[in-house]
Amino acid sequence: MAQKSDNPADPFKKALAEATKVLADDPDLGVSYSVDPPGMTADQVRLPQVSRRMTRDEVLLARGTADGYALRRRHHDAATHQRYAPQGQMARDLYEAMETARCEAVGARDMPGTAGNIDARIATEARRRGYDRVTDRADAPLPVAAGYMIRQLATGRPLPEGAETVTALWRDVIAQQAGATLERLDEILADQTAFARLARQVIDDLGYGDQLGDDPDDAGDDDETAEDEPADEDQPDEAGDQQDEGDDADAAPDESQEQTQDAQQATVSADDLADPQDGEETDLPDGEAPLEPPPPAPASEADPNYVVYRDTHDEEVRAEDLAEPAELERLRAYLDQQLDPLKGAVGRLANKLQRRLQAQQNRSWEFDREEGILDAGRLARVVANPTTPLSFKVEKDTEFRDTVVTLLLDNSGSMRGRPISIAAICADVLARTLERCQVKVEILGFTTRAWKGGQAREAWLADGRPQRPGRLNDLRHIIYKSADAPWRRARPNLGLMMKEGLLKENIDGEALEWAHRRIAHRPEARRILMVISDGAPVDDSTLSVNPANYLEKHLRDVIALVERKKLVELIAIGIGHDVTRYYNRAVTITDVEQLAGAMTEQLAALFDRDPRGRARMVGMRRAG
Repeated sequence: MAQKSDNPADPFKKALAEATKVLADDPDLGVSYSVDPPGMTADQVRLPQVSRRMTRDEVLLARGTADGYALRRRHHDAATHQRYAPQGQMARDLYEAMETARCEAVGARDMPGTAGNIDARIATEARRRGYDRVTDRADAPLPVAAGYMIRQLATGRPLPEGAETVTALWRDVIAQQAGATLERLDEILADQTAFARLARQVIDDLGYGDQLGDDPDDAGDDDETAEDEPADEDQPDEAGDQQDEGDDADAAPDESQEQTQDAQQATVSADDLADPQDGEETDLPDGEAPLEPPPPAPASEADPNYVVYRDTHDEEVRAEDLAEPAELERLRAYLDQQLDPLKGAVGRLANKLQRRLQAQQNRSWEFDREEGILDAGRLARVVANPTTPLSFKVEKDTEFRDTVVTLLLDNSGSMRGRPISIAAICADVLARTLERCQVKVEILGFTTRAWKGGQAREAWLADGRPQRPGRLNDLRHIIYKSADAPWRRARPNLGLMMKEGLLKENIDGEALEWAHRRIAHRPEARRILMVISDGAPVDDSTLSVNPANYLEKHLRDVIALVERKKLVELIAIGIGHDVTRYYNRAVTITDVEQLAGAMTEQLAALFDRDPRGRARMVGMRRAG
């Protein structure tokens, strides 16, 4: 008899995977669950993780994401999509958002049950991106609003709160400029080719016609129709349409499998970045280049000018994959020995943090309500004066629990010895303490795979040492504990920091950007990212052939991006190095023994509802 799984979420995950395959009409589709951002490739769908608790939000998000990807797989043809794709950035974003909305709306018409799941996913995404708090049109992305509006017009369903907030800011503009075009939406929704033409017209109506590029329906007909009168243009167009549809039907089975990527996001998809199809349909006028050829994706969202010479050998790896289980246990035992002299001090700080956090989870009440639980403490007033009405109280919900914390630890060589031991110990203690308070914790580390340049530098040397090559080392980003993994399972992983030869150089900017991407996609309402570092970014191979401030400038750009997006609360602790010149909220400690106290106070102050508590944290930064 097969062994029964002890994870109560496994039956649900298995059923959802099978339902996704059926809905996508693709029995060979692979379905996995991960804490990494959801995505779709040619043969695989990655869905949000569902924990053992199976909270309602987790289940709805997983179902909505699965339905969205399945409907995209079923109703979307990559060849047709690429044929009509615009060239400019804003036009592509609009085109992609409207196509995603079309696929989901067609599915909702055929299978109404998917509509509610997708609504739940949209609500979660809108809340995570802060759309429910947007009040200015400049902060509301037009492509997102256009996609939401297409979905609403096609299904007749009201939008979730955050989505409606964004759409309301643009609804009048879209209706005024493209309302006449959208009147044909119902009749052509199921026809991707006709919808692509409508989407291009909507983009033109909204004022981005200069980003559309050449009309694919006209390409290839120039020689045959050059001498025709304008009145005769309709007939060739109809013939061209029939030919186009035939070509698309032939190309769809192979190309759609190769080009379909993460289409749920209303951003540039892999379809948009793919090479145009061969043939007359993409011919350009003689001597002209595409208006805006799709550029390669920049190495950094924070700084488009930041260059990575070769990222082929970069590594994002789980700690358990860098050492055998027996070695991890040995290293963990060594770490525990380092913990012995600090057990008393660290334990007291952990208990202090836990008391402060749990105090905020105690029951709080709203008094003098007209209904609720009878307030027995105020019955004396009624006895003294029978005309006094009864007083009720209502328990207030706490907003504290829906939080995730990421600890990003510098694993550079300068942390070797006492600093890395204490950083590992503090991460361990904080993970245990916050888990008791139902706050999820992710522990990440960053270093490089080699000293003074790795295989990227070797490739640069082989290529003749071109000028200003950018980053010339191979990154190693380590996941010691994912946010959804319980502490007991990840406990041995922290011993890896004691491994000889692990700690090398530090490229902080890319590590911070990586950690931010991971935590920004978390469903929790509040996200805290704490960076622990002992110095500025340093990589000898990179700095020897680039400007001296190359890595430092990129770090500043990434910090500015994180603080501008406001999806994450960013704080930093510098060990013997002044990080306050980089981070707005930071503290510098001169002795590594102070790390446990600094981490505890920083986190406690963030959770403190008392403004004076937050002021104390800012005061620490200035004092450092």
